[in-house]
Amino acid sequence: MLLHALRAPVFATNTLVLAPHDGGAAVVVDPGAGVAPLVHEVLAERRLTVAAIVLTHGHPDHVWGCAAVAADVPVLIGEGDVERLADPVAHLGPSLRPLFGQLTDEPWQDVADVRAVGAGPVEPAPGIVLRAISAPGHTAGSTLWQLDGADELVGPAFAEAGITSHAGPVVLTGDVLFAGSIGRTDLPGGDEAAMWATLRELGTSLPGDAVIVPGHGPASTMAAERASNPFLARALG
Repeated sequence: MLLHALRAPVFATNTLVLAPHDGGAAVVVDPGAGVAPLVHEVLAERRLTVAAIVLTHGHPDHVWGCAAVAADVPVLIGEGDVERLADPVAHLGPSLRPLFGQLTDEPWQDVADVRAVGAGPVEPAPGIVLRAISAPGHTAGSTLWQLDGADELVGPAFAEAGITSHAGPVVLTGDVLFAGSIGRTDLPGGDEAAMWATLRELGTSLPGDAVIVPGHGPASTMAAERASNPFLARALG
């Protein structure tokens, strides 16, 4: 399995291209604003076709490039964040709303085929099976996506962590859990109590050898986060 991480120009969102092999179907995770040309370069190089888009949550820096990447494919998002795709910027706080508008000149393009996802396994493309893990707190519908290993981990998020492949679980954590930090809960729809409950659940249920791939910044492992992430330590304390 290939997992190719790219950095979107706006807010440096980690956009991911996931495919079982070259020359087949791919899934794009969290296409941020301005990232479509980079995604298309990877698709052309690997002879891939986008079969679906998967979102960790509905904030605009994680969804803005959906239509530019692939306009007509299904877009999977956690049940609690579906309504955000009608107008993603409307769900930002007053400080971030104008800032986001200044950072991108791309207008929001509506998503044609939105599919709400609950917890459990899904197969968004042939040969790509993911397990959706409900993780409310950053947003009501924040969702982690787990896959069973990747023999090729490419891109800055993995280079910064010194990881090139992993036979164990790989978990795409969006803006719930970062290397050394966690997502904020002070934006509209955030819930601090729900975030602490989510972190307690993840801290006890995800295996230590799991590689985590956050929505921003470098990859990490659950073992490293349990050992050094002060927010996770607080949640587990």
